[in-house]
Amino acid sequence: MSIINQNIPRPEYPRPQMVRQEWLNLNGTWDFEFDPGDSGLERGLLETPLSDSITVPFVPESEMSGIGDADFHEAVWYRRRVEIPAEWRNQHLILHFGAVDHDTTIWVDDTEVMRHRGGFTSFEVDITDALKNKTDFALTVRARDSRHDWQARGKQSTWYGNSECFYTRSTGIWQTVWIEPVPKVHIRQVNITPHVGMEAFEVVPVVSSNATGYRIHAILSDENGNEVSSGDARLADDLSPTIMLQLEDEDVHLWEPGHSYLYSLSLIVTDETGTVIDKIESYAGLRSMTISGTDILINGRPVFQRLVLDQGYWPQSLMTAPSDQALIDDIELSMKAGFNGARLHQKVFEERYLYHADRLGYLVWGEFGDWGVSSGIGPKGNNQHQTASFITQWIEAVQRDYSHPAIIGWCGLNETYQVLTDRITDLDDVTRAMFLAAKGMDKTRPVLDASGYSHRVIDSDVYDAHNYEQNPAEFARIFAPGGEPFRNDCEGDRISVPYAGQPYFVSEYGGIWWNAELAARSNSQTDAEQDRSQSWGYGQRIASEDEFYERFEGLTRVLCSNPGHFGYCYTQLTDVFQEENGIYDFKRQPKFDINRIRRIQEGLVSQYGR
Repeated sequence: MSIINQNIPRPEYPRPQMVRQEWLNLNGTWDFEFDPGDSGLERGLLETPLSDSITVPFVPESEMSGIGDADFHEAVWYRRRVEIPAEWRNQHLILHFGAVDHDTTIWVDDTEVMRHRGGFTSFEVDITDALKNKTDFALTVRARDSRHDWQARGKQSTWYGNSECFYTRSTGIWQTVWIEPVPKVHIRQVNITPHVGMEAFEVVPVVSSNATGYRIHAILSDENGNEVSSGDARLADDLSPTIMLQLEDEDVHLWEPGHSYLYSLSLIVTDETGTVIDKIESYAGLRSMTISGTDILINGRPVFQRLVLDQGYWPQSLMTAPSDQALIDDIELSMKAGFNGARLHQKVFEERYLYHADRLGYLVWGEFGDWGVSSGIGPKGNNQHQTASFITQWIEAVQRDYSHPAIIGWCGLNETYQVLTDRITDLDDVTRAMFLAAKGMDKTRPVLDASGYSHRVIDSDVYDAHNYEQNPAEFARIFAPGGEPFRNDCEGDRISVPYAGQPYFVSEYGGIWWNAELAARSNSQTDAEQDRSQSWGYGQRIASEDEFYERFEGLTRVLCSNPGHFGYCYTQLTDVFQEENGIYDFKRQPKFDINRIRRIQEGLVSQYGR
């Protein structure tokens, strides 16, 4: 029995690689109250009614929440009553949160059941014992999101108004909340590793208990539903049993950029009598990542990565997609413009996005929203304040998203900015720790230590730079083939370890600033500077659409023609509030001739054999 109410927001199952048929979506109307002094627990908010209501999973700063208060909120409280179906009575009940920003405490009635730190990653808790056999309970959530703490915020502004590339904040629940029943012995997680060379999948389920006499079965089917491989393992033999699913030659279909192929995967737990007690439905893509010299290969061949920066914001709902279709639309808008992938920038995107990227053959780099820990005193000295929770959240993100074939690389940090001295700093420690965490958890993908600016890991798999030079001729001088590639610095001071011959790309460029209304009023740079509170972009604003095509083609030609680059990432897919350098506006309407942008990219790739 699947309990789905299509009248609530975001009704679709939120975890497509680990689907159970029985689940209860808790999105919709919750009681709610702001707690500006973070004194709610002392004032008895756990026991007393809350004063307002909110639509979950939309944050109170957003229009779709029904509140739309964009001020700072030190703490917020949520509550709703939950009725558990009677047929779930003898099951364990797992409460899931897609994401809550930032520090979360959860109560079942008056019993605290979990705390979680981090605004971007998913978490869950078994609430069975706290229920004490009740089938009706009050679920209370408090989220703390102080403007004064050092924490990973992504692009959320730490001052009141939006400006430049910083946007309206998101406080509290911003992804789906749900409950699902499971037996005592159940599948908690599954890691799916494709082995193209072996023509096989390695499936490693994490189970709740290594019960004697229990087995786990894996069945792999093709896109027509025909079984192509199967295997099983005893639960008692290994902490996490491993199942190898070997394919026959005729059943081998590679997951390719733009031409995805996904196998269906069923995982079934049986008890000592052979009775099925737990089952999940998943999927897998057979895809390899390798490095050859300065090339990154997908399935053994170079694929020039034409990436676009995707911030994942919407005007009415901020970091939360207003619908599942909105996630699909953003991928399809990007592909229509000629991009074959994206940097998922400064947030951990929800799993539904990754599912659609998997289906559509869309390349993505998995990233983390690390911004929010610079003291604002400039690049010199110890101006970075990364915390231990960066590492914790990054591990949670990589662990959750490991099995998605669309993810072709990991990058934990973005534009960290600190001069190298003879002292090891917290930035050095955290950068290496996040790099090693990704490498330790995932031996199948390249890892970039930081996107742009301060590279601190000498053995990073990839090296990159950001550059927003707007003059194609000067851009060509900076990125001329041969010699050591461009590195970001700080007024001549070194902020990165040396380039060591890794694959290299420019992971942010362009950012071409265009606002047709402002351009119609004035083309002067002086007026443009005065407009920056309402409209912002990189460099000098273009004066016409024709100038956009000329500049876009000129800058992109430089990167396509350099044989030492494996790709590029253009800034950006859409405008976000005042940042108006998208190829689409904030409402996803095209600002330019999208077909022409696609033809420019495809023509350059063809011309230079990329």
